[in-house]
Amino acid sequence: MKALSVAQMREADHRAIQGLEIPSEVLMDKAGNAVFKHIPSGPVCIVCGKGNNGGDGFVIARYCFLAGHDTKVIVLAEDQNLSPDARTFKRVFENLGGVCMQVTDESHWFFAIESLSENVSMVDAVVGTSTQGDIKGLLKTIIETWPKVFTIAVDIPSGLNADSGIISGVAIKATITITFQWPKTGFLKETAHPFLGEVIVEDIGIPSICANDTAWKALHLD
Repeated sequence: MKALSVAQMREADHRAIQGLEIPSEVLMDKAGNAVFKHIPSGPVCIVCGKGNNGGDGFVIARYCFLAGHDTKVIVLAEDQNLSPDARTFKRVFENLGGVCMQVTDESHWFFAIESLSENVSMVDAVVGTSTQGDIKGLLKTIIETWPKVFTIAVDIPSGLNADSGIISGVAIKATITITFQWPKTGFLKETAHPFLGEVIVEDIGIPSICANDTAWKALHLD
């Protein structure tokens, strides 16, 4: 299976959403469901960032909640700073009766993780493939103090550069990384292996033609 760079993956997403008119919400829901299938039974805590990686997290939370898991959601941004799709799926989760805990400083974070069960599973839906430069501030504290429990990374462990496979100062050490459609080029680097854990590639419905420049151009010759 070929590996894609961040730029290539963004282009494949763009072609699927804008060119083929697959709604972005459909892809996000499939991504969240793909991760949900790997969630162990028992309590789960999903940590959601402000972007579409966090949006995947809200979808995962919804599936966990409906399946009867003890589901806790930590949100690292205010609603107005969430991406449009993340905001949509957060609202769906809350409309079903789910509760989100907003964490905007270190004291909130420590309070949130101290309340977790010992057998909790964690889901890292914090940053995704958009990591650039060293992680700082609250995100650095969160990664450094991430509970040492079974952890699923959504698409990529937060803090790991998807192109280079080098950590951005700090990175989550995942038990499993569920990545979408294609592995990322950084996964092939030895520096990434201690952070990835087991890598599972899940199909979320992006046709292979979206990552094939020659075939895509041929499709749109007219």
